[in-house]
Amino acid sequence: MIQEIIAYKNILESIEGLIEKSAYKKNYIIEKVGISSPTFYRKLKTQSFTPDEVLSIAKILSPEENFMLDLKADIEQGKLDLKNGDFITHEEMLAELKSKNLI
Repeated sequence: MIQEIIAYKNILESIEGLIEKSAYKKNYIIEKVGISSPTFYRKLKTQSFTPDEVLSIAKILSPEENFMLDLKADIEQGKLDLKNGDFITHEEMLAELKSKNLI
């Protein structure tokens, strides 16, 4: 647990540099994270972002990594759905789409 806390502290210490090096403007990040500009700059200065805020910022700064994590989670959910029989066949999907006049 101590290692995770140290790693988190290191992330907080480096987040300003990561933001500066990114292709995103701070105003964009502020808007996406959903906190006010003064609060963002105070938290940036005092390195006091919450874990959820750090996660939101990380998702913005690393969209490819975020996409891959989401994709892996979706694949795992698909495997679980298949195992549990929670799916419909291609033919059933086509029939449903036709009944809704979507094809």
